[in-house]
Amino acid sequence: MKAARESQPPQGATRPSRRSVLAAGLMTALLAPLAACGRKTPRTHIVPPGATALALGDSLTSGVGASADTAYPTVLQHLTGWKVINGGVSGDTSAQALNRLPGLLLQHQPALVIVSIGGNDFLRRQNAAATRANIVRICSEARASGAQVLLVAVPELSLMAAAGRLSDHALYEEVAGELKIPLHSKGWSGVLAQDRLRSDQIHANAAGYEQFAQGLVETLKTTGLLAR
Repeated sequence: MKAARESQPPQGATRPSRRSVLAAGLMTALLAPLAACGRKTPRTHIVPPGATALALGDSLTSGVGASADTAYPTVLQHLTGWKVINGGVSGDTSAQALNRLPGLLLQHQPALVIVSIGGNDFLRRQNAAATRANIVRICSEARASGAQVLLVAVPELSLMAAAGRLSDHALYEEVAGELKIPLHSKGWSGVLAQDRLRSDQIHANAAGYEQFAQGLVETLKTTGLLAR
């Protein structure tokens, strides 16, 4: 058997110099993180103490399963120093929240809108594409008013959910990426998967709303909406 020969460049071709290879590698390493940041990092600025934040949502926002003073917007107000408006209406779908939004924006002129909606759409088996379009419009209209927007992921209905293993619906990550807005993920999924944090199968109790608000604060800090 003939010994294998080291491959040679085609006749007339030249090997790239070691210096050019190193330079190309260095340039790639420097540019890749910058490109990634441009794609993925939403632009945010700190919402100062005393500013108004609007929590738009359904029964999980209004605080069903607990008292008004333990609903998550009230807890969030204590944790942040913001004036947090509870814009949750039990039973609301994304379409109904979209219809309410202009009046809320005009009345309160919030610096931040926290959008947590879609659960009733899923429970009623409404068209997912229509729900997604409504949430895109909610976030876009809120941002057009001059407010910053934080989107909150809501669990999807599945066989795993029936067994207590909840996961966020994929549309929330898609919308956040499309609009380049920050996303609070696994908040409701994490709370509603634990019996001790629920008042029933689809609502939190006071401890659950407290935990949700604490997790939301961490996301607000890591995304630059709340000072550390």
